[in-house]
Amino acid sequence: MPRAKKSALRKKAGNPRRPGRPEGETFARERIMNAAEVVFSELGYARASTGEIAARAKVTQALVNYYFGSKERLFKEVYVRRANEIVKGRLERLHALTRGANPFTLSQVLSAYLEPAFAIRRTRGGRAFLRLQWRLLHSEPPRWGASLRKVYDDSAREFVAAIREIAPQLSEQTAYWRIVFIIGTYAYMHSDTHRLEQISRGACSANDLEQMLAQAKAFVLGGMIAPDVQ
Repeated sequence: MPRAKKSALRKKAGNPRRPGRPEGETFARERIMNAAEVVFSELGYARASTGEIAARAKVTQALVNYYFGSKERLFKEVYVRRANEIVKGRLERLHALTRGANPFTLSQVLSAYLEPAFAIRRTRGGRAFLRLQWRLLHSEPPRWGASLRKVYDDSAREFVAAIREIAPQLSEQTAYWRIVFIIGTYAYMHSDTHRLEQISRGACSANDLEQMLAQAKAFVLGGMIAPDVQ
């Protein structure tokens, strides 16, 4: 067939969509990520399937493949999306303190670090992400888990700098030790292991977010102001 005729036929047919992408699915990508967040948090990476994710999102599996190509890429995008949300919230709060006209306190810095995760925990997707993050810390494939967690590293260093500005008696090494203990406390608090309810025999509830935040801040603050052990 002559080239000119082929060109005319393509123009008449219009630009075909890539396979698996139905009309009107403007928000399909976000729906897939939201569903994946829940499925990964419930089943973990190994047991989760793109078929299950497609069913939860009410889309075809071909559409999941269209947007993400592989389960690994989908997991990474799901993780980075919410982790960046937490980092953004932390840095906005920290910069408001460090660039403001008034002196700031260690308690305020700790609030800036902890509060963004509590904010997203109030949503279903946020709770799912925090469970997913706990899984990533302990059981997901190490070949790329470490690279995903690096999304937090630069912001953690900014918090260490702010802590040392307020508490210059702490050495740099001690400040890094203590930010890691804060990370561990924060991660376990949001793990949904229900150990709090079990140990307290129901006297305490991890669903009481205001109490959890207050107790976490009090505990972490006590550790941060402890004398340097060097």
